[in-house]
Amino acid sequence: MKFAIAIPQFFGDGQFDPAAFRQYLARAEELGFDSAWTQEAVLGTGPQISPVEAMTYAAACTQRLRLGCVVFVSTLHSPVHLAKSLASLDQLSQGRIDVGVGTGGPGRPFGAFGVDPRTYVGRFTEGVELMKALWTQPSVTFGGRFWQLEGAAMEPKPAQKPYPPLWFGGASEPALRRAVRMGDGFFGAGSSPTDAFIDQVQIVRAALAEAGRDPGTFPIAKRVYIGISDDAEQARTRMNQALAGIYGRRMPSIEAAAVTGTAADCVREVNRVAAAGAELILFTALYDQGEQMELLASAVIPKVG
Repeated sequence: MKFAIAIPQFFGDGQFDPAAFRQYLARAEELGFDSAWTQEAVLGTGPQISPVEAMTYAAACTQRLRLGCVVFVSTLHSPVHLAKSLASLDQLSQGRIDVGVGTGGPGRPFGAFGVDPRTYVGRFTEGVELMKALWTQPSVTFGGRFWQLEGAAMEPKPAQKPYPPLWFGGASEPALRRAVRMGDGFFGAGSSPTDAFIDQVQIVRAALAEAGRDPGTFPIAKRVYIGISDDAEQARTRMNQALAGIYGRRMPSIEAAAVTGTAADCVREVNRVAAAGAELILFTALYDQGEQMELLASAVIPKVG
């Protein structure tokens, strides 16, 4: 069992404190977290620093932590630009990058990114294949529907070979089967309740068996939005307010997926996530992140597994 922590990203205009950011990440390393992760939301009312920039800053502040994003909505990116950014960051961090990708689902503002919503799944899969090619081939000739290259090279390649681990997000059965077909691991969303994650893991495991893939080489992870307090009602209120700030409105289904309450309450719910098959749990506190990280390390993690 591995444990990860969220990289702070939510800062309003002028609120970012470089010293506090460095201190938080240094403490995450001291506490033994395996990795630290961002998330992506380009548009929205929640003030969120973009993931590549946050990961780059974090790479300069750390020595050991692996750094990732779960997930890049790569459908909305140029795969050439994204491949270049991530290869560069993998070099700068000396091979400490993990990459999560997802289609983003049908509800994204595709028009803002010049994407035809009727083709978003095909664009996603083609984009991932193009990134893999750019990361592994000395010269890429690619005749896709959306992108075409002729004898194109991208250097330097990522430090990790053949490329950084590719985690796939998703909730539907087609998305989960796509993860097994194209990815290196599955990452359950923080917005998915544990009961849904249990079903998702079963689909992933069945797809691995059908494909003849060793499940030991295909890790499963889950983001958990978490808030710990002796005052369980206060923890729930603060979590719901924070989630509304991220998503722009109250989202009862996502609120129901978040884990809040006393340390004992949280241990019980996190153990359900572990029992469902999560080999990596990404704890994401949305308020008092430093304090919450200390509580996780002292009162929750030692009792999980």
